[in-house]
Amino acid sequence: MIRPTHRPARPASYRVCFLSSIVLALGISQAVLPATGGRSFLWKASNSRGSLYLVGSVHMLSKDYYPLSPALEAAFKDSDLLVEEADLGDMLAPESAIQTLARGTLPEGQTLEKVLSPSTYALVRKRVAALGLPPEMLASFKPWMIAITLEALEWQKAGFDAELGLDKHFYDRAKSNGKPVQGLETVEYQISRFDEMTMAQQDHLLAESLKDVDSERSAVSQVADAWKNGDAAAVERIVLRDLKQDPVMYQRLLVERNRTWLPKLEALVGRSRPFVVVGAAHLVGPDGLLTMLKAKGYQVEQQ
Repeated sequence: MIRPTHRPARPASYRVCFLSSIVLALGISQAVLPATGGRSFLWKASNSRGSLYLVGSVHMLSKDYYPLSPALEAAFKDSDLLVEEADLGDMLAPESAIQTLARGTLPEGQTLEKVLSPSTYALVRKRVAALGLPPEMLASFKPWMIAITLEALEWQKAGFDAELGLDKHFYDRAKSNGKPVQGLETVEYQISRFDEMTMAQQDHLLAESLKDVDSERSAVSQVADAWKNGDAAAVERIVLRDLKQDPVMYQRLLVERNRTWLPKLEALVGRSRPFVVVGAAHLVGPDGLLTMLKAKGYQVEQQ
């Protein structure tokens, strides 16, 4: 997410890459905000062996972003395999919700107040009060769990819904069309990206997500609109600028995963025509998949 001011948002936007798994696993949903039309956030990468489509996803959208562009629909129709960050079938399974809640709960005897710094805990209490929630509702959850849950609620307030996210849309289409679905990583691995952070890192994550939350909420549509217009430069500016100011999280949540995904995607080229849907942040920037594929000799063209 970004702030609509001269200064970019605090590093909240990288959590958008994980909203689909956590939000869908927990069953959080809502809807509606108008958006602008434009080009597609879609590229075709080709070499002598074959090609693949790469789609940058916004994991929560509203009905106003549909119908999708003809280019996206044509690319999906031309493909014979849907590849997403993780298999949504696994994400939507009841076991995933149970696993997420279990991993996101503090060990017995610990409470949020005990593990957080006083300043961060004060921010939590202020935000919980503003939401009209009883403080004890969140007392047993780990900081990372609270951070991404509150982040999802802010997107909801702006009118966005995980059920309308691009990942879910194409997953449902693939299942109805009998098109195979493949995940690049497991739900367990996605959860681990947060759950294996130190408590100090989790404290920082939560504190940053709670600062200036009202102005960030008013700006979430800018992320989706930049995606809708196929504006890679805007998405890079909005999503990556602050994340790069936190090198540990930048490596952990984006770079490491992109490097892991690249050989998996290359292995599919020539064997199938994959339609790859991953968070838009994973495509853009110097460490994005588009740059990585170009460095490997692929011809990469926006569709």
